[in-house]
Order: sequence, then structure tokens, then C-alpha cells
Amino acid sequence: MTDLYNHGTGDILTERHDNGVLQITINRPDRYNSLTLPMFEEMNQIWADVERDDQTRVVVITGAGKAFCTGMDVAQPDPTPQDALAMLETERKRVATMLRIEKPIISAINGPAVGYGLSTALLADISIAADDAVLIEGHTKVGVTAGDHAALIWPLLVGMAKTKYYVLTSEKLTGAEAERIGLVSLSVPREQVLPRALEVASQLARGSQQALRFTKRALNSWLTNAMPQHELSSALEILDFAGADYAEARQAFREKRPVDFPSARAAGGPAN
Repeated sequence: MTDLYNHGTGDILTERHDNGVLQITINRPDRYNSLTLPMFEEMNQIWADVERDDQTRVVVITGAGKAFCTGMDVAQPDPTPQDALAMLETERKRVATMLRIEKPIISAINGPAVGYGLSTALLADISIAADDAVLIEGHTKVGVTAGDHAALIWPLLVGMAKTKYYVLTSEKLTGAEAERIGLVSLSVPREQVLPRALEVASQLARGSQQALRFTKRALNSWLTNAMPQHELSSALEILDFAGADYAEARQAFREKRPVDFPSARAAGGPAN
């Protein structure tokens, strides 16, 4: 690990491989690599570091232990309105930076990927998932708008019909099914996920860097042109953090009971 990436928390690790391949590992395996509020900013900073790192040609991102990343840690204290606004800005920068970085990004989805975790996995240029990994968009299940990435990337990957089904229902799908519908690039047996990702990364690192980076820039124009949709969905998600449905979802999680959304009880519609 170099000083460039040494943020000192241990929650996110970096490791350099041959040929300019950088591996990023989300490192909270005991919490299924869910993120604390400070980790959102740390991840944002790491992507900014990648962009200015002359030693890195290709990035592989994965999770420690059995999970890739299961989104925000819902066991932490409720975010304040100031926390929510700061998160909105951090997420805007994170998504924009991931799309702007010209170096290829590969996600090695070794296990469950939910919410923010699935966002990071799908915004990578190449996504390699364990065939039995569980992928869940997840936002609507906790009473918030799907704001991390869904409005931006899902329609381009799988079309609007599949997008609306999986994003509105938050139904889980496996890595194998995700490959079948075009949501991820490849699915392989779990033990092959990281080795395959590093193999592809090494192949790209030995290729024409100018050609690869210019190609990524051209293809990502489809996504950068859609950034207004992402910013709208993110803003709506932040508004939901102050709503009764989100508060009920968090309380239900703590009490280990089914969620009873107030807006589903209200005769006149959403009670937020």
C-alpha cells in the first residue's frame, strides 16, 4: 500500500499487483462489508486517488470474506439531515468520478451486493460475479428511492422492463441470472471470481492504454449524458431519509420484525 491510499482506517484496503493493477478491498467482513458514514467519504477519496495515480492502469474492486458490499450499515445511528446532504454530495462526486476515470474498473462480486454495493459493482466497466452471489437493488425495501445508480445504469444494461421489475420489487437475483439478463459481464464459480478478475485486469494492463482509455471515454458518454437522472434520483433518496417509511424500516430492523410502512397504511397515499 502506498501513501497515496493510506487513509489509515483499515476499512478499505489497497494492494498493488504486477503491470499496474490495483486491488481495492472493502474490509468489514464481520458486517458483510456494509459502510459506515465515514466510509462513504473514504471510498469517494479513493476513486479520486485512482484518477490521479500514474502507477495504476486497471482497478479491481472486491469485498473481504463472504460478501462484496451490502450497502450502508443500518446498525449505525440514524443520519442527521446534515449527514444526508453531505452523503448526497459525496455520492454525486463518487459516481461522476467512477465514470470519468479512464482506467478500466473491474468488480469482483464475490458475494452479496446490495444498494451502494450493487451500485459500485455495476458502475464498473467489467463486472464478474459469483454464480451464486445474491444481488439486490434494495432501496425500496427500506423506504427510500433507488438513488445510488439504478436510474442511471440499469436501463442501459437490461432495458426498462427488467429495470422496473427488479428496482421496484427489490427482488434478489443470482450472479448467474444477472449474467443471463445482461446485468453483469460474467458469472463464474465463487472461488474463481477474484482470480478471473485479476486475470482480465492483467490482460487489460498489457494492452494499449490509450486505446482502452479512449474507448471507455466514448462508451461512458452514454452514462455521463444521463447524470441528471442520477442526480434527481439521489436527491429524492435523500428526501426519503427524513420520511416516516425510512424511520419505520430502521426500527423494524432493530426489532427484527417485518416492516409496516406508514405510507402503505395511509388512504391518501404517501405519508412522508
